[in-house]
Amino acid sequence: MAVVLVLVLVVVGSVVFHLVSPWWWTPIASNWNYIDNTIIITFWITGVVFAAVVLFMAYCVYRFRHKEGQKAHYEPENKRLEWWLTVITGFGVAAMLVPGLFVWHRFVTVPTDATEVEVLGQQWQWSFRLPGKDGKLGLAETSLVTSDNPLGLKTDDPNGQDDVIVQAADLHLPIGKPVKMLLRSIDVLHDFYVPEFRAKMDMIPGSVTYFWFTPTRTGTFEVLCAELCGQGHPFMRGVVMVDTEEDYTAWLGQQQTFAQLTPPQQTSSVEPASH
Repeated sequence: MAVVLVLVLVVVGSVVFHLVSPWWWTPIASNWNYIDNTIIITFWITGVVFAAVVLFMAYCVYRFRHKEGQKAHYEPENKRLEWWLTVITGFGVAAMLVPGLFVWHRFVTVPTDATEVEVLGQQWQWSFRLPGKDGKLGLAETSLVTSDNPLGLKTDDPNGQDDVIVQAADLHLPIGKPVKMLLRSIDVLHDFYVPEFRAKMDMIPGSVTYFWFTPTRTGTFEVLCAELCGQGHPFMRGVVMVDTEEDYTAWLGQQQTFAQLTPPQQTSSVEPASH
């Protein structure tokens, strides 16, 4: 009976802990409530299965407990029970997978009017680049990264001359407009993660990964690195500030372009020798 009581208390304690848990969802600040809903659906399905399995174990321990004079009868097959378990398991797996497929389709389908923003990760800081008036980001290569060109932009690419370089670790975004985050790393694996936005993606050296979201409320949100990127990993922090259209325009007007930050090319002339 002690084992039966322990099993029942495990289920009851798990449910009570969930109801009075000191942990809570971080308030969402983007369109990705689909992700929250999918997690909640998965949690309820797995929670019900967990409770059912443990309570069934408690029932079996009680129902088939040892008694003097009784002998177990071995029945290796129960076709009816197996079919019921197969059907129920199939429905449960489908209920967990199907919502995720719809969410993933939304996740990889970027709106055509999304603004591109580049995020560069390196140990242990964030850098940002926005398209200029032409609406296009210039080309960049890791091999071109120098102290004068920390983002590795190609100086001969005309599309990159008006790119806005955000020198601080604070990125501003306008509210209500979709943003496609282009992620690039020049050293090790990083992961650009803002808990309130829910969506995130790994940053892989040699590749450009992406995700998108639409900010739904103004505020200041902390950027974390969700990959163990080295000794200074806990200090790789940044800030995303979601502004009103007026505040964003004012901030954008204070930023400098790649052309403004690039030192002029030094040229030397050789005077002809006099005779």
